[in-house]
Amino acid sequence: MQKVSKVFTKILLWTFLIGTSLFVLYPLVYVVSAAFSPKQSIAQLSIVPFGDGFTLDRFKFLFNQTDYANWFKNTFIIAVSTTVLTVLVCALSAYVFSRFHFMLKKSMMMALLILQIFPSFVGMVAIYVILLRIDGLDTLWGLILVYLAGNIPYNCWMVKSYLDTIPKALDEAARIDGANHFRIFWTIILPIAKPIITFLAITSFTAPWMDFIFPKMVLRSSKMQTVALGLFSFVSDKKNYFTSFAAGSLIIAVPFIIFFVITQKMLITSLGGAAVKE
Repeated sequence: MQKVSKVFTKILLWTFLIGTSLFVLYPLVYVVSAAFSPKQSIAQLSIVPFGDGFTLDRFKFLFNQTDYANWFKNTFIIAVSTTVLTVLVCALSAYVFSRFHFMLKKSMMMALLILQIFPSFVGMVAIYVILLRIDGLDTLWGLILVYLAGNIPYNCWMVKSYLDTIPKALDEAARIDGANHFRIFWTIILPIAKPIITFLAITSFTAPWMDFIFPKMVLRSSKMQTVALGLFSFVSDKKNYFTSFAAGSLIIAVPFIIFFVITQKMLITSLGGAAVKE
């Protein structure tokens, strides 16, 4: 009786795992098959992945008849610039808040804490007016400025909390050897804080790479649009280019996967080193 019960439990477990896997993987496989389908609209597609055949016409359409290459370049510039500036500003700010004592320090930290409570879209009207006054609408630097301002409050607190765990005795020992503050930050604090810096870089890159709301508000002309805005036009405005939308989605996933694989290895290595740190 116990043997029958174990077999039944295994069958039930395998059925649940296979069903869950199919539920997760089928939409992904369906999008991949749609990207290589000779059909154009979603109504023409077969429910069986790759049931309509295989072609590269959707990718040729993207690069020959649309501004996809320009949209991709704009998105890459925005994501990389936001990542670099966010890491630089937040790391330096967190180091100052963690290691220095100055007037209004607690008030400034409290202001950052209050600012991070409000969702970014609450200030969309104010952001629009500010960008209008400084001629930042329909520009890449205007959108980068929006992302940078939104990233600073929460990430400053996050990095500062990590830096607070690094013993200040390391700073004092380096200062005795003649190192200045910037050298201490660059050669001692930053390598130890590599796990949180890597995590910050990943999240800072991901948000602008996949965002749709703020690019829709800031960027207007076709040549300044991001990939998210451009691809959305394929399935709106009375268009039904779902397979071209799927092909574009596959391409924008490639740099993100490469970036994640590279930083994931760095993140695991750094976390392993930090785990034995006392």
